[in-house]
Amino acid sequence: MKTIRLHSGRERSLLRRHPWVFASSIARGGEETGRPHASASPALPPEGAVAALGRPGGIDSPHAPASPALPPKGAVATLGRPGGIDSGETVRVEAHDGSFLAWAAFSPQSQIRLRAWSFDPAQRIDADFIAQRLRTAIDRRRALGLDLHACRLVHGESDGLPGCIIDRYADIAVLQAGSAGIERWKSAIVSALQTLLPEVRVYERSDAALREREGLPPAAGWLHGEGETHVTIEENGLRFSVDVATGHKTGFYLDQRDSRARFADLVRVQGLHKVLNCYCYTGGFTLAALAGGAQEVTSVDSSGPALQLAAQHVALNGFDAARAQFIDADVNATLRSLRGQGAQFDAIVLDPPKFAANPQQVERAARAYKDINRLAFHLLRPGGWLFTFSCSGGIGAELFQKIVAGAVLDAQGDAQIVARTGAGTDHPLTLHFPEGEYLKGLLLRKD
Repeated sequence: MKTIRLHSGRERSLLRRHPWVFASSIARGGEETGRPHASASPALPPEGAVAALGRPGGIDSPHAPASPALPPKGAVATLGRPGGIDSGETVRVEAHDGSFLAWAAFSPQSQIRLRAWSFDPAQRIDADFIAQRLRTAIDRRRALGLDLHACRLVHGESDGLPGCIIDRYADIAVLQAGSAGIERWKSAIVSALQTLLPEVRVYERSDAALREREGLPPAAGWLHGEGETHVTIEENGLRFSVDVATGHKTGFYLDQRDSRARFADLVRVQGLHKVLNCYCYTGGFTLAALAGGAQEVTSVDSSGPALQLAAQHVALNGFDAARAQFIDADVNATLRSLRGQGAQFDAIVLDPPKFAANPQQVERAARAYKDINRLAFHLLRPGGWLFTFSCSGGIGAELFQKIVAGAVLDAQGDAQIVARTGAGTDHPLTLHFPEGEYLKGLLLRKD
């Protein structure tokens, strides 16, 4: 069994059960020990095997208080592959005094050099361990009464499988392996899914920059089963067409399910008639507004194909096409144009893509968030509602609120925070991994 030992004082994050260890925390490693081992990891898949990706809940936010400190720039290159440890191999992690800290997967090229599997010295890390973690994750969602046919089944670190995302759409489970450890156990994951959910096919997506940071090649394709990648799912009584091969993320924004339901209820209860949905993608909030009874819903996105699918979703659900208008344009330019026209809305949704992909982009992202919220606030009638979001991991909830508050102040207005929202209940958070809270939402009522 190979062991990695940390510098003195660098064990604190693992003692708090935070699952990450950065490269600069490692003193030495690779020594074989006579201690009982978890289980040896399986061999890596052959060259050319399909790879995967993942964006486990906001992995680009390393600044929460319980998190290990980021290494200085360039520190990633200070440690190579200690003792010839293979990518994804399970290692014993020790404090500087030799005391056990965790079993972890080793990633030789990632800034996050170790991802903890377990903090139990007696735990065996083998195929049974992987299967049990999957079983627990699925059972917990069943216990919450969630519809598993359109659901995140595994949410990375928060489900004890660092770097693993599994989303289900109808009879397809989409796997993203965003860490070297998950890549190494991929066949065990697929095998466990076949046992736990024998009715599903398994498709893999690996088209994100995260894979590059792990030294893993991008790829996509069927891991179990084959056939059409288009499926129809139902969410909150609404039907959506999803293509797991080409759709954003794994095919659909499952994380906004609860917020879409909340918005439909808001439109219904408040009797809102005129709604603006910005960055609408395939129309999730558009359909929520229509389902709530809105009579005029304007949806803006810069992707023509996404807007076409959004229009198809309106028809698929039997809504009058005259109630939905789609604008293929830049959101900022559209907001300015609408203000120039004197337009006013009862409710506006701002659900932009990730503006900050890393901590270095936070300042620029803050300006972008402030601009769109200021412009949107000008377009709200008195008493109108703004549902605004950030999915940038580097923008915490407190900072996001400050940004929105600054935008409202610049618009010479005021508002009440009626609700704070985040990812749905199928995207759980562990207390020890604040980076998992990547999606933040504020529901505001304009004074």
